[in-house]
Amino acid sequence: MAINMISVRSLSKSFALRKKGHGFWSSLLSRDYEIKKALDDISFEIKPGELVGYIGQNGAGKSTTVKILSGILLPTQGDVKVFGKTPWENRIEIVSQIGVVFGQRTQLWWDLPVIESFNLLQKIYKVPIEAYRETLRSLTKTLDLEPLYSVPVRQLSLGQRMRCDLAASLLHSPKILFLDEPTIGLDATAKLAVRDFIRELNRKQKVTILLTTHDMDDIEALCQRILVINEGKICFDGSLGELRKKISSERLLVVDFTKEGEMLEPIEGLRVLKREEHRVTFSFDPSQYTSQELICRITERHTISDLFIENLPIEEIIAKFYRSR
Repeated sequence: MAINMISVRSLSKSFALRKKGHGFWSSLLSRDYEIKKALDDISFEIKPGELVGYIGQNGAGKSTTVKILSGILLPTQGDVKVFGKTPWENRIEIVSQIGVVFGQRTQLWWDLPVIESFNLLQKIYKVPIEAYRETLRSLTKTLDLEPLYSVPVRQLSLGQRMRCDLAASLLHSPKILFLDEPTIGLDATAKLAVRDFIRELNRKQKVTILLTTHDMDDIEALCQRILVINEGKICFDGSLGELRKKISSERLLVVDFTKEGEMLEPIEGLRVLKREEHRVTFSFDPSQYTSQELICRITERHTISDLFIENLPIEEIIAKFYRSR
């Protein structure tokens, strides 16, 4: 039986925050603290080769979890195993087998050309030179890095830097990759390129990936499983489809009428959400009507040029989930 890549049991992390007093000097000199729980008794496991989305609102505890898993932070209590070992007790060994990308900070040297940062990382991780060259050659081709080799990191655009940071995190061929907001601030083209790269890395090289992001399109495009964290607690663990069933069975029917502003005869249970010229978006409960029944009723009474059915956007599902807590 294969060992879990990551095992988290009853993990908690608390921080002592200085209480604010009245006025500058009072706040500065205050010795009163309050305890803030960033993580509150969370447990989960991740198997080899899984690509798991870890989502939650700002301050929910996502980045704190990643820092503990990578050995940067010590927990207040709980048991954590990565490759069967405790990260903060075996940090050098663990770090040699994981890659970490924080979207809002870089692991590259700000004033050095990109290739020099890569060469330094090869020495830090003690990657054999032939293996390093082969990995770098593959990453350069996949992420189109060669034109950036001679550019100082501080001169890179955000999209260029993210591609370089992804490469930097993979130079030592890690078995686990922690991605914290890897597509933040990227334009649409760069996002698609990074998503494709992550998908292929997981599919072909079987790298286990934990992805934290606010971009729900990333989650929908990449993740077979999601963990939802809210106020330091894991409140959902399952597939996106399971979350949809749990929160709402509602579906959308989008109809393009041939006549602009055409009024649909009322159908009980069919609700108008939006009108845009010829297009009208309805919501309906599939337990009340099948898609085929609705389409037949509409086409019997109206002339349409096109229609399609889709699920509620993932953003709305997540928002409804948080409102239900």
